[in-house]
Amino acid sequence: MDDLMLSLLPLTTTAEEGGRDARAALLPVGSLEQHGPHLPLVTDTVIACVLARELARAHPVRLLPPVTVSCSQEHAAWPGTVSISARTLHAVVTDIAASLGGTPLVLVNGHGGNHVLANVVQESRGAMALFPQAHEWEAARTAAGMTTDNDTDMHAGELETSVLLHACPHLVRPGRADHVTGARDHMPTLGLAPYTPTGVVGRPSLATADKGRRLLAALVANLTGHLAALDAAASDHPHDDDRRAGQPRHERQQPVDD
Repeated sequence: MDDLMLSLLPLTTTAEEGGRDARAALLPVGSLEQHGPHLPLVTDTVIACVLARELARAHPVRLLPPVTVSCSQEHAAWPGTVSISARTLHAVVTDIAASLGGTPLVLVNGHGGNHVLANVVQESRGAMALFPQAHEWEAARTAAGMTTDNDTDMHAGELETSVLLHACPHLVRPGRADHVTGARDHMPTLGLAPYTPTGVVGRPSLATADKGRRLLAALVANLTGHLAALDAAASDHPHDDDRRAGQPRHERQQPVDD
């Protein structure tokens, strides 16, 4: 297996995990979708894993392997894109949360189309966090010296290309052509294809490895607030095991009498 791929997966033993005092577990959530002619289909998964790896190096957290296919229906017009339903992603994430034995779960999301993750976190009543959020991506862009924003550089642009140039430059192919669109008001209905012939929305020509490095560093520092919020939620609900499992109380499975 590629050394990069191995470096993005947790390779700990059960004994090592048993001795860890983790404040939270990190679940990278990526996608398998087109990223123009210059980035691979696994771009979102790689970015989520690279970020989660850096977060795990800087904070007392447990690293989980990634979810590699998610809600990419807006990219279905391009070959290679594979999706699951929002219902399935919801179920996968809540099942993983329920298996963690009370450890809070941080969803490290690399794909903006995974809107359902915000609802999963909302329903968890303090047992999960979603990171990075839109304002954190925007602040990290500024810290990295990027000139684009989340809206104009939505897909395969300056941000994503910069992270891959920093973390795994061999995955970046030639042909970094910019494509900037106007408003994409009907993208949920029509998909992305009516707005870009290449699949790119942004300016990959502006990407540099140094911007990718600085963006990741800015994001790593921002996790502290989410961990504090999870700690505060736990102290507010110290005996609420159902909340910790990401399961509403009314859905709790009652024990069967012998």
